[in-house]
Amino acid sequence: MTAEPRVIVVGAGVAGLATGCYAQMSGLSTSIFEKHVLPGGCCTAWSRKGYIFDYCIEWLIGTAEGNDAHQIWRELGALDGKSIRNFEMFNRVVDEHGRAVTFYTDPDRLEQHLLELSPADAASIRSFCNDLRRFVRLDLYPFLKPAPLQSVREKLGLLRAVLPALRLFWRNAATPMNRFSAQLHDPLLRRAFPNIFFQDPQDFPLMPYLFNLAAAHNRNAGFPQGGSLGLARSIEERYTALGGQIHYRSAVQRILVSQGRATGVELRDGTRHHAEHVVSACDGRTTLGRLLEGRFSSPRTDRLYQDLLHRPGTLYPGVVSAFVGVKGDVSADSAHSTTYLLSAGDAARLPGALQKSLVVQLRSRYSDGFAPPGRSVIHCTYFSDYSFWKSLRTTDRAAYRARKREVAAFVREFLDRRHPGLGERIDLVDVASPVTTERYTGNFHGSILAWKGFDEAEDVTGRMVNRDRMRLPGLSGFSMAGQWVAGGGLIRAASSGRFAAQYLCAELGVPFRAWESTGTRPWTPDRLGRLPQLERWYERERNQS
Repeated sequence: MTAEPRVIVVGAGVAGLATGCYAQMSGLSTSIFEKHVLPGGCCTAWSRKGYIFDYCIEWLIGTAEGNDAHQIWRELGALDGKSIRNFEMFNRVVDEHGRAVTFYTDPDRLEQHLLELSPADAASIRSFCNDLRRFVRLDLYPFLKPAPLQSVREKLGLLRAVLPALRLFWRNAATPMNRFSAQLHDPLLRRAFPNIFFQDPQDFPLMPYLFNLAAAHNRNAGFPQGGSLGLARSIEERYTALGGQIHYRSAVQRILVSQGRATGVELRDGTRHHAEHVVSACDGRTTLGRLLEGRFSSPRTDRLYQDLLHRPGTLYPGVVSAFVGVKGDVSADSAHSTTYLLSAGDAARLPGALQKSLVVQLRSRYSDGFAPPGRSVIHCTYFSDYSFWKSLRTTDRAAYRARKREVAAFVREFLDRRHPGLGERIDLVDVASPVTTERYTGNFHGSILAWKGFDEAEDVTGRMVNRDRMRLPGLSGFSMAGQWVAGGGLIRAASSGRFAAQYLCAELGVPFRAWESTGTRPWTPDRLGRLPQLERWYERERNQS
């Protein structure tokens, strides 16, 4: 073992970058190998004709000071020099007839609005808003240290914070949203409540809705300037400033193993790089099946990848994204985020749609720099069936492209219907399917957030973190990080990198160290760097026509 143990990290997503940052701060020499040309994984963006299509962040937990999540982002330099955009509403839901409900983040304003819409549902509305007020007063973001490494004092401190709210947690974790909404009298509220998170994640209890609404009210779920790729670029800058090295266009083909120990990686071009420890921060199925050639597993990974992975409803669905470039702006009174509940006829026109809804977000209101001067970007999304798109792209590429054109045509017509005259000002429409996500990130079935929370998979991943310490039996010198190990969401991905570094430091007898970045250089859009264009056939077809 050298004075500075060499660590190789596979994947430059948020988890991989975080692992590298914390390992570097703790005195470990690291290198990250990434197959793409950009950092961030799913936390990314691409461009066309001067528009920036921001793909990932809808809200970011940890944008307010004074909690563990914010501390992690500060340690990673993710928010250096950036302003934060906060909204008074979380989402608006509009039905086929134009009737709307707005989910304000302020409990008092939300209660008044909901009571005006449906006095008959007063008891349920007041119960929901009273619980929201209690969540607003809570401050529980335990993302700094895994349970096995916590001291007795730290565990007692967490217990003291949790105990007074234990009944609140239990009641809202045990009440499914679909059961709560089904007993509402008003038909719009009955359909709208499950769409607070833009699209209905299905099978979620009330607790995450209350937690995130409360975080938004406390300005702790804002949108950072620079968006998704901006977040990744800031962490990349922090990592390289700490002495880390990133190798782009360097796809790892397999993890080298000798005598039960990971010794490095072999790239797709055949070159080999050696290290004392390897951390895989990429898709879990790829890690176990291809990189480790199926040679290592555990009872928990077997449960996840041989059973739960193939069980319907265990993963977040993939999404179809349609980015729309618009000349000028959308009407000022439009919400920044709206879920439109679709008629059966409209829903049937969306290829591969899993729900009868379309989310429309005015992304230019989230951050400056997403569109050329005098123009705007709208992002339209819907949950979609990965198998539908995969089959098309595999067997009939022309049909695959035709379905994408159908999405673009529907979005153009729908937006013009909702905002008369907007269709004439549409500059371009860029469509990405779940297969697009899979191709560029490697995420299984194009699932951006991996395992759904509040399910058996969350229990299994929790044991992987706290009992297996993110390791595999029979394989030393190796650990896993990221959403496929620690659950979905950017703060969990970043936290998993911190955990991986802490476990590694404990194993090596090296003190774990972390400190906040002191970067103050103002963020500007040019720091995103050169962005790729996806699916260039759009331009080829346009030129040919």
